[in-house]
Amino acid sequence: MKKMLPWLLTTLLGITLIVLAAFLLLPQLTGGESSKAAAKEHSAPKLSADEIVEVTSEMKEIRTNLADSDYVVAVNIAFQLNNGKAKESFEKIKDISIKPIVIQTFADTKPEQLKTAKGREEFADRLTALINKTLPEGKLVSTKFTEFMLATL
Repeated sequence: MKKMLPWLLTTLLGITLIVLAAFLLLPQLTGGESSKAAAKEHSAPKLSADEIVEVTSEMKEIRTNLADSDYVVAVNIAFQLNNGKAKESFEKIKDISIKPIVIQTFADTKPEQLKTAKGREEFADRLTALINKTLPEGKLVSTKFTEFMLATL
């Protein structure tokens, strides 16, 4: 019995370490997109309708070609910023800095990328990241399509 005790303890310790490692690593390995979505939901506090209107700017009637010149897109986009001061600075540069970014991003996008809801969401996320780099004040929280039309010529 004395000779088996060290083997038994080593085996139990090994099993315990494996189980502990599995519990620590499993959420990271399997929770990829669901954890990102949950983090996105929890990062922005709930705003009232009036507060949303105060920090949201719209860009209407953007019409441009996509990477495949046989396709055109016509969109209206709503940009939600983190505060009113950020919205004011966004409004000042909207036509001279933001609109060209939107048009250039569409020009680099293939029509297949915009045919699904997931593709449009990924495009909006990419647009948000590009615009955040150019904002002088505040932060762009989200970008949403309020109207979207993809058509062939």
